[in-house]
Amino acid sequence: MQAVIIEEPGIYRVREIQYPVCPEEGLLIKVLACGLCGSDLRTLRSGHHRVKLPFTIGHEVSGRVVETGKKYTGPWKPGWNLAISPVVYCNECNFCQDGVFELCSDYRELAQTWPGGFAEYMAVPAEAVLNGTIQEIPEGTDPVHATIVEPLSSCVNAQEKGNVGLGDTVVIIGTGPIGTLHLQLARLRGARRVIVADIDDKRLEMIKEFHPDMLINPTETGLVEKVMEATGGYGADVVIAANSVSQTLVQAVEMAKKGGRILLFGGMPKDQSRPQVDMNTVHYNALHLLGTTIFAPRHNRIAMQLVVSGKIDAGKFISHIFPLEDFEEGARLALEGRARKVVFVSGS
Repeated sequence: MQAVIIEEPGIYRVREIQYPVCPEEGLLIKVLACGLCGSDLRTLRSGHHRVKLPFTIGHEVSGRVVETGKKYTGPWKPGWNLAISPVVYCNECNFCQDGVFELCSDYRELAQTWPGGFAEYMAVPAEAVLNGTIQEIPEGTDPVHATIVEPLSSCVNAQEKGNVGLGDTVVIIGTGPIGTLHLQLARLRGARRVIVADIDDKRLEMIKEFHPDMLINPTETGLVEKVMEATGGYGADVVIAANSVSQTLVQAVEMAKKGGRILLFGGMPKDQSRPQVDMNTVHYNALHLLGTTIFAPRHNRIAMQLVVSGKIDAGKFISHIFPLEDFEEGARLALEGRARKVVFVSGS
């Protein structure tokens, strides 16, 4: 079969590899679609500490069951279309035992521990069947659109923790795929005004069709000053740092309203993960710094409902669809910031 192999950081290509074997207690799926994530782009460029190269990544997967293992006893049958999210919870740590799966101490992921979905076929191991997050794609829902469920799940978790709601002014720093999802979700949760900021004019232009209330390019005007001016000097109720630039956390603290919530959504490079944040501002303005990562199964179910209902417009969100054999072209567009969301398909 065809699959994308990362040979080493910066070197990847589609090539022929061995067809995967169906796990005895798992599934074998025909990959219908797999989305390209920001973390995938970082892995393509620089590798990943959890990924041993050469390897196949891709974790925003929609697929059709073609075979079940000899000892498989689950509900899914050949012919079913599934949205397969990557997180496999340990189900043993205190957090899992308490039902707080998004804080699992020892989770693993498809496309890290096991090969991912930038391939024609993917094996789904028993661990993912038992402790992962897999949902049937309802009839009438495009499997390409269902690839959005995985990244949206993390946004649902973050905005739930940040209590984004009615009347809020929300600032989103970063207008890539995740920033765009946060914009749509904040609207659904009742935000009164959503301001977006990015240093890339191409990104700002692309997000206009989602109708943010204000666009800010921090290279052209002071971001904090502009937000304070727009809020009458009070600041934003919620600031979402949907990027991996540590300086934006400093700005987030400076532009948040007293009692405001700051959602740290993007991980920072290790050598830039300790920005000079004024903790007196955090203290005296009673700010809430909230870090979130991954999601629980219920966040994944909510995300699926939002996509299936059309409340999150997945078709509008996905800007480019490529056949798997054109992976290098699609990845190049994404790496250059000329695509909002790229999804690869390998046929039905």
